[in-house]
Amino acid sequence: MKNTQPEYYNDLDKIYLKIWNLLTLGLEKRDSPYHIPVFICSNNEFFDGRIIVLRGVSEQDKKIWFHSDIRSNKIRALKLNPKATLLFYDKTEKIQLRISCKIIINYQNDITESSWQKNAHMSRQCYLGENAPGAEIASASSGLTSDVDNFKYTIKESEKGYKNFCVIENFIESIEWLYLAAKGHRRAYFCLKNNSLEKKWLIP
Repeated sequence: MKNTQPEYYNDLDKIYLKIWNLLTLGLEKRDSPYHIPVFICSNNEFFDGRIIVLRGVSEQDKKIWFHSDIRSNKIRALKLNPKATLLFYDKTEKIQLRISCKIIINYQNDITESSWQKNAHMSRQCYLGENAPGAEIASASSGLTSDVDNFKYTIKESEKGYKNFCVIENFIESIEWLYLAAKGHRRAYFCLKNNSLEKKWLIP
């Protein structure tokens, strides 16, 4: 019978390499399940989760980042508790990642300016609403004017959205890996604190 175990099956070093490979592919390929992880944060009273779009991955700096509206509820939660978890799952690879992070909210600084300038015309639409995401409205609506809804605005006109734009950096403190397999699951833990890397196996 042919052995179909992946090369990382019993190798912590290869698992760690695979993690960064999956994250990088998630950034580069819009159809990757890793492109839209679940972001979970807490205001110290309740937990809240939502899908986000991966905008950056740096193995060197051990961080992941994404964009947000500074007026959103998660910003208020993160100001109270700058800790969060990113949850990734790929049903084809059968690999789940739970990544725990320390958060930095970037607003109107060099990081947001650089990211904003790279934002395409379509991407800027999200930040052109007059009211905050989650605000109550009388009837169903995108919250955007008809011109913005139909992309009838120029790049110059979209600049007003910058005041609502922020970049959330997630500095990775730990990664928990789970690989599901009929031949036997594998679970591992990686601690990335203090510029070091601790690796160990866990019971799945």
